[in-house]
Amino acid sequence: MFDSKIGGGDAHTILVRGHDLVHDLFKRDFIDVLALELLGEFPTPQLKTMLNLFLVSATDHGLTPSALSARLTLHGAPEAMQGALAAGLLGAGSRFLGVIEYAARFLRDALPKQDSYTDEELRRYAEECVAANKAAKRKIPGVGHPIHVDGDPRCEKMFEIAKDCGYYGNYSRFAVELAAAAARQSGRKIPLNATGAKGAIVLDMGLTPELGKALTMIGRSVGLMAHIIEEQKNPIAQKVWDMAAGNE
Repeated sequence: MFDSKIGGGDAHTILVRGHDLVHDLFKRDFIDVLALELLGEFPTPQLKTMLNLFLVSATDHGLTPSALSARLTLHGAPEAMQGALAAGLLGAGSRFLGVIEYAARFLRDALPKQDSYTDEELRRYAEECVAANKAAKRKIPGVGHPIHVDGDPRCEKMFEIAKDCGYYGNYSRFAVELAAAAARQSGRKIPLNATGAKGAIVLDMGLTPELGKALTMIGRSVGLMAHIIEEQKNPIAQKVWDMAAGNE
């Protein structure tokens, strides 16, 4: 027999994690049910605030590769909104949309395991980490931004909210030191970016890198559907194709 603890039901009842969908969950908001589905329990007010932050911050970044993929796929199959949405999500990886997973993994593996850290220890670990990756010519995920060179405004606000909710911990502190070390060793401004901040906060929340990516994709699904609906009403995919083909 196959079994799942996520949901089920019969002719009279639909259950999600043991909760009645109609008589219990219909009274809840989406963040409550999202936490129940992904984490197996309803969120505390603090966790709920953070989950909402992750979803909102990921909703839309403009005409990104994921949005263009969705629009072009819809142009080829206008009857399949689901295919366009899937196409937009398929590009979530180490460069775009899925970077939070890799940033969190990097931070988790780079910070030596111990019970507590002084500021000096975190600074030293950061300096050693940056030097090693620089020597190996490896890019540190979550560090650097092509536009917000003076500092990503999202990071400061995210950390502020994380502190208020009790989720600003060792990984967030280490991420800040990591960006500072990268700037010192390069001699130029290299800020922490939003994916680096979120990767750190995810770990401080006790969540996995994969859950961080999951929240990003759930949030971005909203933005992609907005692009898909706009493409139906005001299409640009043909113009993009024409431009790529040199017809414009």
